[in-house]
This record gives sequence, structure tokens and C-alpha cells, in this order.
Amino acid sequence: MSKEFEIAREFEVDATPEQVWEAITSGTGGWLWPMEFEPRQGGAGPFGSTLTNWDPPHRLTSLVEDVEGISQQTLNQIDETIEPREDGRRSWMRYVHSGIFVEDWDNQYDGADKHTDFYLHTLREYLTHFAGRPVAFSTFDGPGASVTSDAFAAVGRALGLSDDTAEGARVQAQGPDGQVLDAVVDYRNPYFIGLRTDNALIRFFGRNHWGAPVGISVHDFAADADAKRNETAWQGWLNGVFSA
Repeated sequence: MSKEFEIAREFEVDATPEQVWEAITSGTGGWLWPMEFEPRQGGAGPFGSTLTNWDPPHRLTSLVEDVEGISQQTLNQIDETIEPREDGRRSWMRYVHSGIFVEDWDNQYDGADKHTDFYLHTLREYLTHFAGRPVAFSTFDGPGASVTSDAFAAVGRALGLSDDTAEGARVQAQGPDGQVLDAVVDYRNPYFIGLRTDNALIRFFGRNHWGAPVGISVHDFAADADAKRNETAWQGWLNGVFSA
């Protein structure tokens, strides 16, 4: 049965409104995924949306009535408001995701709600550590075996994280092809893991909790970054976690 939903968050970040606006509209894949915006009110936005508000660097609203490729959702709106704080070098942001889910409402809402926190955390990490740097972005899913209830715990173990490795810990994570990553665990709960290195944000998604495969996104800011190379390496790593 269809039912409306709303997910709202407010936060502050050490970035100017112009930097926040650039991050959410440039579509480079620096914090989320590559997206295209037609820069005007009434212009085209991601996933077939229409930009009902385009007021840089203050407000952006995108609305789509039939979400492409997502049968569980027939209305989707993202509304983002940005205001300066203090002397203009810090910003406050309100993010509201609303719409209608038509199938499996509780599961869809829970997944969207928890993903929102992780995505917006990644936005703040990007603005704090990598804003404006060129990025190579890749994202992919694990094999079918990664949908089991304990799949995401296996990902944490494969990275070399113990059950009590908490946010803020500096770790030597076990990456592809025996590579050891000097990283900070910038986010961790039973559903997501975020690693930040000097040149990358690597995000692990425990979507098995919502009946989908585990996923990885790599935001690589190194000068020699190669999105396809990252995808091949990390996809092989992820497949190997579930090959036994």
C-alpha cells in the first residue's frame, strides 16, 4: 500500500554556502555519485527530476513523480536549504527527502532513513577534507551471496576491523591485492563503514539488511586515480569475501 514519507536532517559544516552548493550540484561524484543539473528553475535534474527551486547558493529542490528504475517509489523530492553561519565560512544545511513509497514501506523507509545519515556524513567529510579536488568515482555491488544476514559482518572482518573498532580509530585496513590502507574509520555502525585515507573516501554499504547485495563506493582524489582500476580491484576484493 502506498504511503507518504519524510526524512529530514539539519547540520552545520565548516564550508561556505558556495562550497556546499558546488558540492551538491557539480555532480562529480565527490561525495555521492555523478549527477547532472540544468542550472535553472524548471531545468532537468537527476533521475528525470525537475528543479522546482534553483537559487544558488541558498536552495535546491528537485521533484520527480515516477522514479526511473525504482518501482517502489512514485514521488520523490529532495529539498536542500543552505544558510551562512558566523562570518560566512561555516554553513547550516537542512536536507529533506520526501515522497511516496508504494511497496514494502517499512523496509524502504528504514533503508532510506539510515542511508541519509551516511550520505550526509560523507558530504561533510568531502567538504572538510577534499572539497574541489578532481575525483574518480566508482560504485558496484557484491555477489548474490552478500545478501545473507551476516554478510556485512564478513566485510568488516575482511577489512581487518575488530567488532569494537569504533569511529575515529586509525587502522591498517586490508584492501585489494594485499594492499594495506592507512585509514581513519570515519563512520561505523552495523549498516555502514566509512574509511578515509589521505586521498580517498571508501564507503561500504550493508544493504543486505534490506534484502540487497552489499555495496562499495570509492571516491578517489589521488592525482593518478583511475575509476575502472578501482572498480576492478575492489570488486575482486568484495567477490573474494563471499567466494568461500
